[in-house]
Amino acid sequence: MSTIEQVVDAFERQATYCGEHGSPFTARLLRVALRALQRGEPALQVIAAWPGDPVADALPLRLAGALHALVLDGRAEALARHDPEAGGAGDEVALRDAMVAALRTHPEVVSDYLARPPQTNEVGRSAVLLGGFTTIAAHAGLPLRLLELGASAGLNLNWDRYGYRLGDTHGGDPASPLQLAPSWHGAAPPVAEVRVDSRMGCDLAPVDISVVSQRLRLRSYVWADQQSRMAQLDAALAVAARQRPQVTRAMADDWLERQLATPVAGVATVVYHSIFWSYLPAAAKARIAAAIERAAQAADAAAPLAWLRFEFDDPSQRPSLRLSLWPGPVEWHLADAQAHGQEVFWHGGAAATTALRAPRHGRVGASPTM
Repeated sequence: MSTIEQVVDAFERQATYCGEHGSPFTARLLRVALRALQRGEPALQVIAAWPGDPVADALPLRLAGALHALVLDGRAEALARHDPEAGGAGDEVALRDAMVAALRTHPEVVSDYLARPPQTNEVGRSAVLLGGFTTIAAHAGLPLRLLELGASAGLNLNWDRYGYRLGDTHGGDPASPLQLAPSWHGAAPPVAEVRVDSRMGCDLAPVDISVVSQRLRLRSYVWADQQSRMAQLDAALAVAARQRPQVTRAMADDWLERQLATPVAGVATVVYHSIFWSYLPAAAKARIAAAIERAAQAADAAAPLAWLRFEFDDPSQRPSLRLSLWPGPVEWHLADAQAHGQEVFWHGGAAATTALRAPRHGRVGASPTM
């Protein structure tokens, strides 16, 4: 069981992260909740006695998601009036009272959110991943077989169905409901014809976007004062309603071992994931890396293999986009980017022959980024 000091530290760290990444309201809400917790608010005592690691379990984001869900579905009108979109946050006492009232009135919602880890599907990361896919297509000259780990609702499996403006470069589908235009630094990524042969993903708890409550859950984990991210999510949901990717409920290591058991000729198989690796236990990481290593030994020009990952190398720095490609192996450090894909620093550059290197991370959950 965690100590109150650990819970306080988790809330302070998450509030700082939110403040530094364009969500001052969420930062303020978490600090108000923290002060209410320290004053002994009964509705928050379940958090004070949290049975696990409050950082690894993303405890502050579970609470923030519950509160946002109550606002989104109209069950917390007093709290909704503090939403920046409603005209302002008001004073701290009024915000605290509105928050506590919501928690006391709807304990079943709070319990539901606290019982499960946050489930996000940040589609802004497709703008980061795109350069990796075009790099693979340029080198392999083959259609792509997409295998996404931790795919959630599968929205980033639809990356080729979105439109992009990356600096002065335009690409993708100009008629798509979702147009991504991150702040871009550096040269444009390679220009290549990208054909997707197939797309599949896995997730421990896939989000079924045909269910209203699950769409609400996805939306609730977008920070309340980041309406541009909410608009992106809603646009991606509109695309997925027409072209829904296949996401299988499975452990990532089990699923990937099956997918990579036999090489598939005529396509470039692409294993990819984004802000996913740090949530895995060490044993699962080892099995995934071993499955990729085995498949890499069988890769050839007719059946190449790529591992594309947008992950934290260092929790104190921006996550990086890295690509390993076989036969080779060759590896690129293609870019660094803001965790939600809002700003991209493209490096590109020549590939270097290197040994396989998995993403490096500190302890699980060390970088809250939802």
